[in-house]
Amino acid sequence: MEFFTDIFKAIFYQPLLDALVLIYKYLPGHDFGVAVIILTVLIKFILYPLSAKGIKSQKALQDLQPKIKELQEKFKDDKNRQAKEVMDLYKKEKINPFSGFLLLLVQLPILFALFKVFGDGVKGMSGIDTTFLGMINLTKASVVLVILTGATQFWQAKMMKPVVAPRSVAKAGKPDFSSMMQKQMLYFFPAFTVFILWTMPSAIALYWLTTTLFTIFQQYITLRNQKHGAI
Repeated sequence: MEFFTDIFKAIFYQPLLDALVLIYKYLPGHDFGVAVIILTVLIKFILYPLSAKGIKSQKALQDLQPKIKELQEKFKDDKNRQAKEVMDLYKKEKINPFSGFLLLLVQLPILFALFKVFGDGVKGMSGIDTTFLGMINLTKASVVLVILTGATQFWQAKMMKPVVAPRSVAKAGKPDFSSMMQKQMLYFFPAFTVFILWTMPSAIALYWLTTTLFTIFQQYITLRNQKHGAI
């Protein structure tokens, strides 16, 4: 276990911590919050191609939901046939349903390392002013940054709202639970983000906020280009 911990520190944690300190050192004004933002943007640019692919795939999956529901209804008594038809639909539309999971898997080590950098790493730094704009101490929780992060998460989720049929009722007279679940998740994730960040160092909230704003920008560019046929 210690071997993997050392590998994690050498490949992810220490380089990210060193990069943050280096940015802070050479940044005019030496604002630690601005250094966090710059490091976050640099990471997002490195992962940009992978993220763009994930955004396209996620949007395509969401827009495909009406067709998937039709297949599920058509073959509801034959689960094997249902699964085959859905996978054939993915293949026909050239969509990888696991692309979002793969993207998350790639980013997890970086995310864990950054949490450690902005948590333990920030607290262990000496000779560094950890305030943002001279007002927010990034080693402590900030209600303002947490609320802003939750709001931008909601904005991002609204941008990726799936294309669904008008409010419908199933043949048996039951409501469309899939649509209800999607609506609930729209509010759940921002609320969960606020819950997670509420007591954490605000450097993590600032990172999360910057990541979300960058993702919103990337979603807009990616989906606009996709709409106009640009790849």
